[in-house]
Amino acid sequence: MSHQRKRGQRARVWKTVQTTDRRGNHVTRAEPSGPHEVRAAFIPQRSARAEVPGQQQINVTRMIVPPDLEDVNLWSRVEWNGRQWDVVSPPQYHHGTRRTRHWSLDIRERP
Repeated sequence: MSHQRKRGQRARVWKTVQTTDRRGNHVTRAEPSGPHEVRAAFIPQRSARAEVPGQQQINVTRMIVPPDLEDVNLWSRVEWNGRQWDVVSPPQYHHGTRRTRHWSLDIRERP
């Protein structure tokens, strides 16, 4: 495990489940109970500050987590640094040696 991930910042990542809503539709959503508690490295990717009322602030960060993360995909949620984040691209698995393999998630701060 890399130094950044071993001593990284704590975050909570919610798994996803597929449920059926009142209309009988299959819906994928974040599981409300039992998030993964992880230590992760965070790398800022891009951001744009809202200058005028009505604009939206965009804050995207890459999150590097251990390789044993399960049931995490585009519908997962992340809580880090006291804020809620959405996963904005499919998680990418990087296979390497035992110490370097990891998942990377691009997350965007919720408005």
